[in-house]
Amino acid sequence: MVMDLVVAARRVVTGGAVRPARVGVAGGRIAAVAPWAADLPADRTVVLDDDAVLLPGLVDTHVHVNEPGRTEWEGFATATAAAAAGGITTILDMPLNSLPPTVDPAALAVKRAAAAGRVHVDVGFWGGAVPGNLGGLTALLDAGAYGVKCFLLDSGVPEFPPLDPDQLRTALTELSTVDGLLIAHCEDPATVRPSPSSRDYADFLASRPPEAETRAVAGLIAAARETGARVHVVHVSAAEVLPLLRDAVADGVRITAETCPHYLALAADQVPAGATQFKCCPPVRAATNRDALWAGLAEGTLSCVVSDHSPCPAELKRFDTGDFGAAWGGISSLQLSLPVVWTAAVARGLSPVDVALWMAERPAALAGLRSKGSIAPGYDADLVAFVPDEEFVVDVAALRHRNPISPYAGRTLRGVVRATWLRGVPVGDRPAGRLL
Repeated sequence: MVMDLVVAARRVVTGGAVRPARVGVAGGRIAAVAPWAADLPADRTVVLDDDAVLLPGLVDTHVHVNEPGRTEWEGFATATAAAAAGGITTILDMPLNSLPPTVDPAALAVKRAAAAGRVHVDVGFWGGAVPGNLGGLTALLDAGAYGVKCFLLDSGVPEFPPLDPDQLRTALTELSTVDGLLIAHCEDPATVRPSPSSRDYADFLASRPPEAETRAVAGLIAAARETGARVHVVHVSAAEVLPLLRDAVADGVRITAETCPHYLALAADQVPAGATQFKCCPPVRAATNRDALWAGLAEGTLSCVVSDHSPCPAELKRFDTGDFGAAWGGISSLQLSLPVVWTAAVARGLSPVDVALWMAERPAALAGLRSKGSIAPGYDADLVAFVPDEEFVVDVAALRHRNPISPYAGRTLRGVVRATWLRGVPVGDRPAGRLL
């Protein structure tokens, strides 16, 4: 067979190792992963420089694109361009912050229409579970949603209200009939306190203590145990959650969990007064907590790392006052996720194999994206040439997000994406992604 493309590299992440290989692409899929010296006839061969590592295209299952309705916050064109620049070749869009929220098949159709022809990477969609659509969740899955997301406290937008404990069980009972996945924002509304008007990050942090996460996760575990449904905890920030997850899995509960780059790279004592670009919910916590999250990844209690890219216009961050209580909570990191995680990972002696596992293979498995997340025959030829030892200083003007706001501005990070291929085609300025 003559390949459409062969990418040859001295370092390829494949089969749980880094090895020299030639990756042959035919019809947008990986047709062969062969030894470095193999003869793979091809229309085109690209040989990566020795400083590069060939990674599978990353899969980010936690992205708030916000279009339609709040396109001034982000949008499919800008979000997917930023993703491609950061080595992410597949994203799953969250159901809230867009108008309408993705809570029924009609709203999903509106979302798909807004994205059509405008995406630079492949895009799938989560549905939403809210009090008003219980009983209609399987219809969302039938319409193409990869699962449904719920909040267990106020989401921050009125059109996406939270589920109470009884409603959560109702949702899980319905999903269990079709083995559907529910992903949950777990903070306990009775434990979270109103954030005071303050420029001091410690005041905001105190309003969302670790107990808010542990109580909500304990409730989710109990509901999942009772119904037998599959559940996933999004953006774990509190290490106190880890023993609950570990024990639940040992007890047969079908639960997984993720964390995010900002929880692995930032620490509460690093947040300057009034620096509301660091605000997110749940919050960035202490350095000792950060270290415990890394341990949770290493042991597999946390299965993946995804961005929780949650952008907004600068005015909603309240840079005029620096008031953490009034600012929108969310961190934009889609383009920077890989270098942020890699910078912290390499300092801990970890390898590109670890990062590919957490940011490609396992997120793909979570969503059931069977052709994504690995460099292996039969998978989509989504590939990233990554230079792990090259450093750069984060310049927000170079970010492709619609609103280039970042807590990493001015930071020196390691790891540069040199090229990205989507189904064997270099990602360029022309949108060529697909809707999944």
